[in-house]
Formats: sequence, C-alpha cells, structure tokens
Amino acid sequence: MASHITVSDANAARNGASAEGAVVEEFVARGREAMAAFERRDQAGVDEAVTAIAWSVYKPEHAQALAELAVADTGLGNVGDKVVKNQRKTFGTLRDLLRARTVGIIDEQPELGIVKYAKPVGVVAALTPSTNPAATPVNKAMMALKGRNAIIIAPSPSGYATTARTVELMRTALTRVGAPADLVQVLSEPVTKGLTQRLMEACDLVVVTGSQNNVRAAYRSGKPAIGVGAGNVPVIVDESADLRDAAAKIHASKTFDHATSCSSENALVILDAVYEPMLAALEQVGGWRATREQKAAIQRVLWPDGNLSRELIARPAAAIARTAGLPEAASHARFLMVEEDGIGPEHPFSDEKLSPVLAIYRAQDLDAAIACTRAILDFKGRGHSCGIHTQDPERARRVAEEVEVVRVLVNMAHTFGNGGGFESGLNFTLSMGCGTWQGNTISENLSYRHFINITHLAVPIPEDRPSEEELFGAYWARHGRD
Repeated sequence: MASHITVSDANAARNGASAEGAVVEEFVARGREAMAAFERRDQAGVDEAVTAIAWSVYKPEHAQALAELAVADTGLGNVGDKVVKNQRKTFGTLRDLLRARTVGIIDEQPELGIVKYAKPVGVVAALTPSTNPAATPVNKAMMALKGRNAIIIAPSPSGYATTARTVELMRTALTRVGAPADLVQVLSEPVTKGLTQRLMEACDLVVVTGSQNNVRAAYRSGKPAIGVGAGNVPVIVDESADLRDAAAKIHASKTFDHATSCSSENALVILDAVYEPMLAALEQVGGWRATREQKAAIQRVLWPDGNLSRELIARPAAAIARTAGLPEAASHARFLMVEEDGIGPEHPFSDEKLSPVLAIYRAQDLDAAIACTRAILDFKGRGHSCGIHTQDPERARRVAEEVEVVRVLVNMAHTFGNGGGFESGLNFTLSMGCGTWQGNTISENLSYRHFINITHLAVPIPEDRPSEEELFGAYWARHGRD
C-alpha cells in the first residue's frame, strides 16, 4: 500500500529530528565540559565523587523514597525489596570500585616492560529499564565516574520520575564535593525513541540494560556499545543437595521484588531421586503446586494474548492466584509451581516469566538435567546463567563445561549471587553480559573496566625469542617437516 506522508509531514519529521539533535548536542556539550574539569582529579578526588553519588542513593531515607516512587511510577515489584536493592547493589558496587585504580598508572609488569595508564572513554549514553529505575542509573553512574567519564541517562519512560529524582540526588551530591553536576544528566521528558537514538549516536560509548530492541538499536548506532541479554535462569537440584537449604535460597531469590530480576530462577530441573522431597521442601517455604488444570488457568491469565500480562508481571503470587481463580490456599502462597515437560513457544512456562511462578522439570539423571537446562536456554536466555544445588564439585564443573552460559552459580540464591554478592566473587552490577551466545560484546558482569581506555607504555626488554625447535619440535616429531 502506498505511503500517504505529505511534504509537510516530511518537513515536520526533519524539523523534529533536528530539534532532537540540538537537544542532545547540548547535553553532550555539557557532559564534555564537566568531564574536562573532572579529568584533572586524582584517584582520591575521583573516589570521593563516586562515594558521594553512592551515598545519595544509599542514604536510608533516600533509598526508601526512591523505592516508593519506583513502585508508584512503574507498578513493578515492591517497596521493601527495592529499598534493599537500592542499598545492597550500591554498597557492593562501591566496595568493588574503591578497591580499584582508574587514574594514572593502574598496572606495571616489569618483566614485560609494560606500564598501563587508565584514560576515560568519554561521554557515556546509558539506557536504563523500568524494573530498576533508581538502582541501575546510580550503578552505571558510579562505574562511569570511576573512569572519569560523564554519563547521560535515557530512562524507560515508565520509570522517568524515579530516575529523574535519582539523578537530581546524584547531581546535588556532586556539587557538595566540588565536582561538576553535569557529570550526571538525564534526558528531558518525553524520552522518545528518536531522542534516545540521537543520544546513542552522539556519545562515545553506549551501555544498555533493558529490552533487546534497545540493545540491537545500540549496536546499530555506530558507536561502541555494551548490551546485555535476556535472562531465563534454569537451576538443577541433584540428589546430593541440601534440600532445605536449596528451597530456602530458591524461595528468597524467586520472590525478591516479585521476580523483577533477570537473574531470578525461572525453572528448576530436579533429579528424579529427589523430585518429590524437593517439591515438599519448596512447599514448606511457601510454594504452591498447581494441578494440570490450574496450570492451564495460570497460563491463560499470565499470557492472555500470547504476551506476558503487563498487569501481572512483577506482582505477588496472590494477584496471579486470584486472577486465575485458584483455590484460596494459592492466594497465601509466596510463589506458584507448575510442572512442565515441554520447552519452546508452545510451552510458555519454559520462557522468562518476570513473576513468582516457577516451572518444574523432572530429569532422570544429571545427563538429562544438563540436556534439559541447555534446551531451556537455547529457547530463551542462552549465555546468561544457570545454577546447580549439589554437594559434588565435579557435577558443578560438568555444568560449567557443558552449558553455554557466562555464569554458573553453585548452592546460591541466584538473584543475590549472579549480579555480585558478599558471598560471591562476581563483581556487583545490575548489567550482566551474555557473550556472543546472546549477541553481547562482553561475557562478564559490567564493571568499571568497561569504562576506561588503557594506554600501554612499552619499553625494551631482553629478547624473548625461542628457537624453532622449541616451537615446532613436537609437531615435527609427530608429522615431519613436509
């Protein structure tokens, strides 16, 4: 069908694009000016600014107010858990950042004649999601400032008020320590796709946490981009696991902030030998086991038109139970369990659910459990993460060797360990790279290292030239020199 765009429509579109470009240019110019002043700070001065913006969100009354605003703003999650997220992620990230050097010489390797100097990457465009409208902006801002960069945040429109207030608090904190407030900015409302696209094209680095459409747009922007992938975490429970401990951790992780985290467990793959005992342990901590008919009712309300219900994602189990017409007992549950044996588009419970609903799979043995885990991830979430509850380290190593994910967590509550934890060696972050398995440029947790350029000073060292025999000898001995 022919287009009916008129000349005046085209002119209006061009004028709109021009206006968006001018707005973005002003933001970027202010960021570059602020960065030029901040770049002269020493490590102590940089760390002071990072600590200031961390405290602006961690401060108890601010963490509480931002959590309340986020739930009112987006309708996602719950206030208590968002307070914990605002504080825990900020505190943990600050711990990691204060232990690192990002100014001047950051590494020396005399045996190689190498000295490494950290330099800023420039003005950063940061796209942030509605699920964490306060925690993610401050997390990225802390990492960006640690590298002496400026950052401009393009928030999800549904979380705008929360993100704007978060940025306001960070800017006030920067002024208090004598740092330029324009190191941290947020786009003005309305945050349109066009405005966000212009920002990505104008900045020096794009970092995206959120929808895969935004990740793909960032990769097309023509600028270096770091995106993250979708989660859909499957976790294996084997016959050696401490079932009570596993159930308690899965419960805590699955119900946190009504499962808004991409690291929340979405499926359990339970070995046959402990299938019923594990389900019993999960029921003891608040799980409710649906029948086949009740599973169908949950599916109808959670995917009313084939897509996840905006009204039910990140809501308590009771809301789903009432909407689905489940028995009264289900409305008192902390999470719902549906037994599943299929994977793929015709089996939506095998997908990411963003709700306190767990898909339960039964596997005959570890081989079958690993095969099931891989199949789930091949459908959705490949590269992100998986887990296992076991007392056998060799089994955990097998999962790490055979499953194509960036992170494998052992005997952990996934939500609290995947993005960094005080009992996990992974660095704190709200952005998890999934490697080329999910089209990402990083296969680790986002950290300050992604916000610095490194200059390598190389000086002569004693010659390091092995003989031909040392390099080719073994090959020659087996295959000859022909």
